[in-house]
Amino acid sequence: MNQASHYIDLLDWLIGPVESVMAYTGTQARNIEVEDSGVAALRWRSGAMGTVNVSMLTYPKNFEGSITILGERGTVRVGGVAVNEIQHWEFDEHRPEDSDIRKANYTTTSVYGFGHPLYYENVIKTLRGEARPDTDGREGLKSLELLIAMYLSARDGRRVALPLEY
Repeated sequence: MNQASHYIDLLDWLIGPVESVMAYTGTQARNIEVEDSGVAALRWRSGAMGTVNVSMLTYPKNFEGSITILGERGTVRVGGVAVNEIQHWEFDEHRPEDSDIRKANYTTTSVYGFGHPLYYENVIKTLRGEARPDTDGREGLKSLELLIAMYLSARDGRRVALPLEY
């Protein structure tokens, strides 16, 4: 949950809400109380299907974080150590912004990129009444609900539909 939450956020933002999930998790090689690996098959409400693979067992260090979207009219791969590189951007119809998007890469020194300082700045300014929040708890709950559904699926060995019933 800790390592994959940002990617879950991105999937919801890029593709939309998930209809259902089937997942497996396991503690394969680390002496820890939580999982070190997980996989999930997702079906979005739009009908799209995809997979999520997360592992803390990469050697010798974190290899990358990436999202690849394969579609009938285009393919996108955003990767790099912090999802900071547009590695492939190709569509059947060219748009003027395509060349700018292909150049949206940036160099970073860690998996954290540079987003945290901007987020914290917005939180502080919002608390001071100087800004409106860039995001709110409702957005975070969407990702948390999908992560909980993944855990329920892995625990119970079944497909879990979303939204969850409480």
